[in-house]
Amino acid sequence: MSNEIDPDLRAAYEARLKELNIEHRDLDQAIHRLQETPLHDQLALKRLKKRKLLLKDQISSIERQLDPDELA
Repeated sequence: MSNEIDPDLRAAYEARLKELNIEHRDLDQAIHRLQETPLHDQLALKRLKKRKLLLKDQISSIERQLDPDELA
C-alpha cells in the first residue's frame, strides 16, 4: 500500500503549511515585541501565545499528512 498522496492535495497542503509557518513566525515576533513593552497587555499576550500553539499543532498535523510514518 502506497503512502503517496495526490499531487494536487500535496500542493494544497504545502501552500497551507507555508501560510501557517509565516503566521507562526509573525506571531512569534508580535509576542516578542509585546513582551518588550513595560506595561504589556497580559490578556493579549496570552491570546497570542494560545494562537501560536494552535498554529504549531496545525503545522505538525499537516507535516504528518505530507510525510506519514512508515509501517513497521
